[in-house]
Amino acid sequence: MQSYNNHSRKFPLQHYIWLPLSLLSLLSAIYLLITNFSLLTLLIATTLVVAIIGGMLARLYGLKLQDRIIRLEEQFRYYTLTQQPLSNELTLQQLIALRFASDDEYLLLVDKAIKEKLSPDDIKRTIQQWRADHQRI
Repeated sequence: MQSYNNHSRKFPLQHYIWLPLSLLSLLSAIYLLITNFSLLTLLIATTLVVAIIGGMLARLYGLKLQDRIIRLEEQFRYYTLTQQPLSNELTLQQLIALRFASDDEYLLLVDKAIKEKLSPDDIKRTIQQWRADHQRI
């Protein structure tokens, strides 16, 4: 059962394999560039930097897309519950936090988040009936 304490997720392949291996490889290539410079070590270091940036961009683009989808879902959810458009006063991060609220407390939390300018963490801590999001990576 998902809750505030365990809602944050890590993708094992990304966080525990790709990232450490990339950083270790990059540090090794930098060491070789400094101690034994050659065109081959320069090419290896450059390739590693490009691969790391590519991996980071792929992750970033995926997260940005998920953020846009969550924004649309929460706007639709609010409209479904109220027949009114959602206020533009909420930040994207607040909307992302509000997705965990059950329908029963959602509208009250939206109003509270706007009036009190709650941080995303404060919103999550306020939620009593947690609505799990197992889709986000």
